[in-house]
Amino acid sequence: MENSKHLATPMSTSCYLDKDESGQPVDAKQYRGMIGSLLYLLASRPDIMFSVFMCVRFQSNPKFSHLMAVKRIIRYLLGAVNLGLWYPKNSLCNLIGYSDSDFAGSKTDRKSTNGTCQFIGSALVSWNSKKQNSVALSIAEA
Repeated sequence: MENSKHLATPMSTSCYLDKDESGQPVDAKQYRGMIGSLLYLLASRPDIMFSVFMCVRFQSNPKFSHLMAVKRIIRYLLGAVNLGLWYPKNSLCNLIGYSDSDFAGSKTDRKSTNGTCQFIGSALVSWNSKKQNSVALSIAEA
């Protein structure tokens, strides 16, 4: 992986992960180890949060396509080593929050995912992303 080409994004916008029932199985222990390492990085790298959590969903039965998605995240990180959170010393203390959700974004079970992020001034202080427990019947419920 050290000599692989670096990528500009952690996940392709045209590709969507699903169960991949007919895919080739991979070593689940190795897959979980890679996911665990990526989860450790989430404290300082919110840019990979969505991509990592998409891959986490398939830990019980990982396929080759899921492993390729994890390796893509690692290739992105190799090219974005200098990215991270920055908290300027003399910034304003305005609290700003953003929230968004998709409607039935998961193709496997049609559940929605919502997320939030909070800023104090221009510094990101908190973020969250969660797949909802129930299926939303409308955009308002999502």
